[in-house]
Amino acid sequence: MGEIFSGLILGIGFGFVLERAGFGNPNKLTGQFRLTDWSVFKVMFTAIVFASVGLLALEKFGLVDAGNLFVPPAFLGAAAIGGALVGAGFAIGGYCPGTSVVGFMSGRIDAAIFLIGLLLGTVLFAGIYPAIESLTTLGEFSKGDSLPEAFNISALSIDVVMVFATIGVFILGSWMEKKCKSPVRNSSV
Repeated sequence: MGEIFSGLILGIGFGFVLERAGFGNPNKLTGQFRLTDWSVFKVMFTAIVFASVGLLALEKFGLVDAGNLFVPPAFLGAAAIGGALVGAGFAIGGYCPGTSVVGFMSGRIDAAIFLIGLLLGTVLFAGIYPAIESLTTLGEFSKGDSLPEAFNISALSIDVVMVFATIGVFILGSWMEKKCKSPVRNSSV
């Protein structure tokens, strides 16, 4: 029962943070596809790097044994297909599954309609799953379970590259946002 309660509390907290960040608004979310709002990119890169660097630190201090963590196999083909489908739904509907719940709880009708579509799509997927099950394991990457294993380099090297990539995303995103907000000149002929 404690796991359910803690999951519920964490979910409510996560939803609150998403709403406060404006991620319950489809205009903010679709702005990432138009490259006019880089908030989602910045938040996601920061979260990924924080988790990666944090895991490395916990491992170095002996608090976590990364070798005992479950890392699911990478199915690159399946991930590409799924990513394209989820990305298309995200771009068209303006929500991902988590942000649609946030939008719905904030009283947005469009989020409620998106959630209905999400549920119908889930039922459809469950119905056709036996016919497409082979696609879910398409393109298995068996060279390694993690980036350090796959590239045969240290986890610290991966983290350093990720930190610099995040800095690059922040710089590029800030530049793109300023460029998109600059007034457009009206050229009359």
